[in-house]
Amino acid sequence: MNMRRPYILYPFIVLLLAINGWMLYLLWFPKPPQLEVHVLDVGQGDAILIEVPGGVDLLIDGGPDRSVMRQLPRKLGLFDRHIDVVVATHPDKDHIAGLTDAFKRYDVDHYIESGVVRESPFSEALDAAASEEPGLKRYTARRGMRITLGEGVYADVLFPDRDVSRVESNDGSVTLRLVYGETSFLFAGDLSAKVEDYIVSLEGSALKTDVLKASHHGSKTSTSETWLSTVDPAFVVISAGRDNSYGHPAPDVVERIRASGARILTTIEEGTITLLSDGKSIREK
Repeated sequence: MNMRRPYILYPFIVLLLAINGWMLYLLWFPKPPQLEVHVLDVGQGDAILIEVPGGVDLLIDGGPDRSVMRQLPRKLGLFDRHIDVVVATHPDKDHIAGLTDAFKRYDVDHYIESGVVRESPFSEALDAAASEEPGLKRYTARRGMRITLGEGVYADVLFPDRDVSRVESNDGSVTLRLVYGETSFLFAGDLSAKVEDYIVSLEGSALKTDVLKASHHGSKTSTSETWLSTVDPAFVVISAGRDNSYGHPAPDVVERIRASGARILTTIEEGTITLLSDGKSIREK
């Protein structure tokens, strides 16, 4: 009879001890709470997922197609079927088409819209999907609203400040300033420079923000010099598709951002961009 040699079990014992040691480490030194902001790689469009330390999720826009449905499970997990808040900044295809599928897959509690009216198959499909969501609370964004996300995280609506139902779609974009501790993020959909500058006239130095998501994918019609100098970001994130037909981001805008001293991050070069905040500082994952 052959006896199993004891040393054959050694690798398994070492592995078991390593797993136990790692579990004890996590118990004694838990991971500090952090805010995660994911600018998802959805091609020529916008989709931003925000994960709050307490477990609340906020999705801003859904990109131009089903690409967002490949990205969300990678961040939320395959079995998570819940999103607390969805914001549609404005009803253009490259921002809302993917939200229809997001509503079908995920249970959504709150839905915030700009109030811009634009008839299209994409906006109609999204409205139908939202209407079928049981218990969904719907809101029209207005300046002065605060979205409280828990753990000291909140997002203030800076714009629209009026009825924008008949405004050109881009210029009705919901503009949010997200705050966690001493750190902040600014999202402004596809606002044009004239509306950016109008918000500057309302907010002044209070617009100072660490991370700016460049409006309109870095288009030459946005990210004005006044806007950029007032926001004074450390990071500017640009969401755009590789080799897109619009020429986004515009060379003039890229040069303006570089001259400001901000670091530029683009989904074209990096794919999905994840920024982490511990409430005191921000770093790229």
